Amino acid sequence: MSDFYSLTIDKISRLTPNSVAVSFVIPEELENKFAFEAGQYITIKHKVDGEEVRRAYSISSSPKDKQITIGIKKVPEGRFSTYANTSLQEGDQLLVMPPEGRFVYKTSNKKGNICAFASGSGITPIMSIARTVLESHPENTFVLVYGNQNKSEAMFHNEILELANTYKDRFTVQFVYSRAREEDSLFGRIDTSVINFILKNKFKEIHFNTFYLCGPEAMINLSCDTLKANGIAEDSIYFELFTTSENEESETVNLEGKTTVEVLLDDEVYSFSMDKKSSVLDAVLDEDIDAPYSCQGGVCSTCIARITEGEAKMDKNQILTDSEISEGLILTCQAHPVTATLKIDYDDV
Repeated sequence: MSDFYSLTIDKISRLTPNSVAVSFVIPEELENKFAFEAGQYITIKHKVDGEEVRRAYSISSSPKDKQITIGIKKVPEGRFSTYANTSLQEGDQLLVMPPEGRFVYKTSNKKGNICAFASGSGITPIMSIARTVLESHPENTFVLVYGNQNKSEAMFHNEILELANTYKDRFTVQFVYSRAREEDSLFGRIDTSVINFILKNKFKEIHFNTFYLCGPEAMINLSCDTLKANGIAEDSIYFELFTTSENEESETVNLEGKTTVEVLLDDEVYSFSMDKKSSVLDAVLDEDIDAPYSCQGGVCSTCIARITEGEAKMDKNQILTDSEISEGLILTCQAHPVTATLKIDYDDV
């Protein structure tokens, strides 16, 4: 279930002083496994300074491309992001898990007007979605609102301008810079005033079918609230967090004691006892069970499993819907057992 495949890096392109685009060759025998929908991500497993790290990176290329391209922005104390920006070379091989993720654009035979709000490295999946929207129907339109500190930090800036040139009547970008004033850009951050300007002024004649949001949690929450205040239906808004609040408080529950856990993974059953204060994923990994995971921060969806018996509570959740939770799905990296026994199934998700 968490199989990784060795892929060769075909090209590394410098996007900004602190980010690169990395393109992988997909061998013919793996094309089906690495087929993806616009908006999905891949998980990379690699040893940095002798320690294994796993990181999830969104795909920026179109599903029609022959390669998979990701954007990697160097973050403070980011082991793999720093390694990728300073040491990774063309021709290197990395272990990669096939694409996953629920933040996807579904192609349609009907004309659509799509709007996206992205901040920082949140542009990466939006690039894939924009390309797919424009390729999939000759009348589709796409409006991108993209926020950064300044133009030099804007990932895929040249590629965005190429889209604007290629699809002159169907693709529009509004850059927003918080620390620089540039011609044809807005000064500040993506906030209520910017969103209202897009909806009520600059594009007031357009009815947008769908909105895609990607970036830090604060930007996502504010954008969602502002869109809904403008009468946008919640089921027309899709988002993916690239960062979440570190101090989010979970529901107060009693996590004293032990739980007997049974795990079904790849048709094998594993049983063990764990401390309720540990996350389910940490306990599973401590048993040397090769469960799928990536970010371990509740941002991606790699570690989802289904509870078949017992109950668990999550520290935080910005991915699963209420109906999915009611069906027993959990993010195992955020879940703590609250019953004496817990059975989870990684295969049935």
